[in-house]
Amino acid sequence: MDQLRQSLLDAPIIEKGDYEYFVHPISDGVPMLKPGLLREIVIKIIRKANLENVDKIVTPAAMGIHISTAVSLMTDIPLVVIRKREYGLDGEVSLHQQTGYSEGDMFINDVNEGDRVLVLDDVLSTGGTMKAVLDALDHIGADVVDTVAIIKKAGPNELDDSEHHVKTLINVTVEDGEVVIVDEHGDD
Repeated sequence: MDQLRQSLLDAPIIEKGDYEYFVHPISDGVPMLKPGLLREIVIKIIRKANLENVDKIVTPAAMGIHISTAVSLMTDIPLVVIRKREYGLDGEVSLHQQTGYSEGDMFINDVNEGDRVLVLDDVLSTGGTMKAVLDALDHIGADVVDTVAIIKKAGPNELDDSEHHVKTLINVTVEDGEVVIVDEHGDD
C-alpha cells in the first residue's frame, strides 16, 4: 500500500466548518488519480473482501463509483450505484444520509431481498452515509456479505455501536492540518 500511504501523507487539508477534510484522488477526484494507485487499491480490495457468492457490488455516488467500477471489471460482479437522484422506478428505496459536512437523500435501485452484496465506498469518516446505506439494505432484505471502505478517518463514527462491521485498507487521522497514518493495514 505504498502509493496509497504516500498519497495520503501528501494530501492537502481544507476546513469545512469545524471539520478537517483531506483532499485526495480517491475521495475527491483531485489531484488526478494515477492508474497505479487505483490498481493497488483494487488488488487490496479483492484480497481483503469476502467476494464468494456476492451477486452485486453496491456503492454510493459519487466517489465510490470509480473504485467499484474497477473492482467490477476485475471480478465480473455487477455494480449498483446508489444515486442522489430519485428516478421513481419500481422497487426504488430512499435513504437519508448525513455526514460531517453534508446531508441529503439517496436512492437505491436494483437491489432486492436475498441479493448478496458487497458494499464498497471511498471513505468512512462520520459513518453517516455507510450507516444509512447498510440500514437501507437491511430494510430491503439484502444479505450484506461484506463491507469495505478504502480509507477510514479514525475516531468515533455512527457504526461503532451497530452490528455492522466495515473493513478498511488504511486508517488515518488529521492532526494539526496533516494526515497521520494510524494503521497502514486498516481494519479486518
